[in-house]
Amino acid sequence: MRRIPFSYALASLLVLALVIWLAFGNFQRFQTTPPDAPDQIEAGSRVEIVVQQSTPFIPQQIIQGQLTAERETTLRANVAGFVDEKPVAQGSRVEAGDTLLVIDNDALPEQLQQARDELAVAEAEYAGARNLRQRELISQPELLRLQSALSASAASVAQLQNQLDDSRPTAPFDGVLNRVQVELGDLLQPGEEWGQLVDDRRLKGAAWVSQQQVGDLSVGLPVTARLLNGDHLEGELTFISHRAEEATRSFYIEATLDNPAGKRLAGGSAELTITLPPRQVHTLSPALLSLNSEGQLAVKHLDDNDQVQQTAVELVSADTQRAYVTGLADPLRLITLGAGMVNVGETVSPVMTEEATISQPSPGQDSVHAPVD
Repeated sequence: MRRIPFSYALASLLVLALVIWLAFGNFQRFQTTPPDAPDQIEAGSRVEIVVQQSTPFIPQQIIQGQLTAERETTLRANVAGFVDEKPVAQGSRVEAGDTLLVIDNDALPEQLQQARDELAVAEAEYAGARNLRQRELISQPELLRLQSALSASAASVAQLQNQLDDSRPTAPFDGVLNRVQVELGDLLQPGEEWGQLVDDRRLKGAAWVSQQQVGDLSVGLPVTARLLNGDHLEGELTFISHRAEEATRSFYIEATLDNPAGKRLAGGSAELTITLPPRQVHTLSPALLSLNSEGQLAVKHLDDNDQVQQTAVELVSADTQRAYVTGLADPLRLITLGAGMVNVGETVSPVMTEEATISQPSPGQDSVHAPVD
């Protein structure tokens, strides 16, 4: 009898096994005992959190400003005449009342003395007339005529005295005679500019701030001016405009700065740092900020029941590494990893992290943000 090849026998066995499997289906149905129950599914998604306390923070505003002298005035001639003397050299410091220039007075002292003598005569005549009038030896109109003459003499003296004073202009305040534009013999006309007086013992830092910045400012806040050479001047905010400039919608502000050394800084520029009142803030990574349904900046965190909450915050300040916000609970269970994978109201399984990933500013770091030590 001819022998069947092994490959044919193996193929026949496989076909027979397949037919039996198709005939009886899933043998699992005939098991007398139920299968083991699967392990219980974890209650919720896992997120990493850190418990954070709020910290005091001093926000600052840094703006570019212009330095001017606290007081400066343009000196102009009040009378016509030739320059007779220049008693104060250009660039000298003067005190209020010092004579700065002498203009040819055209014999004004003699005219003033004559007017004073005439005033003395008028006073004597009026005093005598009053005595005579009391005894009814002169009429009332005659007494009034002498009174009018006395007033005219007094007015003449005052006018000549003013002209004499105007021919010798004096410093209206302490300062530096910054500029003298005339020479001896020059003819000055009334209203003509001849010099400039500057008081730079204190300076004004003038700047413009935006509509968003002006709301945090108030008169009296400390201001530090950083000069181009690295020096600093200290002062305070003394003026905030109540109306924005129409072209730029920005507000004008002024800070008064001490300049005890009398440095020549008026007219230059400076960086003004305005220190705002301290606030309690939470410090977190800018990546943890999101927008809520109303388009506000918000932060996701957990409540005491491990449910996800989203709270709107106010951004006080920020840089590339840190964001300083207010409006959160204290202490705060902040979600640091997985916030984008969970929804508000969802119960999650929190995993505490030992260290926060937010870097802190190093000592002496130049930054617009100033945490309180």
